[in-house]
Amino acid sequence: MNTDAEIIERSRYGPAAFGELYDRHGPDIYRYAARRAGDFVAEDVMAETFLIAFEGRARFTGAGEAVRPWLFGIATNLLRRHHRAEARTLRALARSGDRADTTAGLLAVERRLDAPGHQAVIAQALRGLAPIDREAILLYVWADLSYQDIATATEVPLGTVRSRINRARRKLRVDLNLTLSDKEVDHGRPATAP
Repeated sequence: MNTDAEIIERSRYGPAAFGELYDRHGPDIYRYAARRAGDFVAEDVMAETFLIAFEGRARFTGAGEAVRPWLFGIATNLLRRHHRAEARTLRALARSGDRADTTAGLLAVERRLDAPGHQAVIAQALRGLAPIDREAILLYVWADLSYQDIATATEVPLGTVRSRINRARRKLRVDLNLTLSDKEVDHGRPATAP
């Protein structure tokens, strides 16, 4: 099986090879975008992410494992443009508490926060985070990226990612009135907070 970087290299001479990256990472990009901004935005974000990546593939020089965070970085930049839509979605969810299209994503957060049955409260708490902190914690929880991958995706130092996630966790603990375990659940990902 080819690494992502090898696929990019092959696509420089045979553009059709780039489709393998789409097959490999497209569903994850779509799910992440759908959770952040809803299905109505996800398809556009996914398509635009791969278009930008395809057009910029000649400039990509990272290792094979860097392609995934690179793609999520592109998607994150696109999602920033849709930040207002995200805020509206979370605000609406906080009011209704039962929107099916975003409930699955919130349930994932909920399970990790051990607070069953509080989607509306969680949505409100997420909406209350600073956008940069919300972005970092959602890349961690919904995109399943490691701290290092989030740093790569958002083009900030690793320490900044740790600070943003820790700040988001502290605020969520207070806003949700939760007592979370001090032991982080890392889901097998490297480079978690010390």
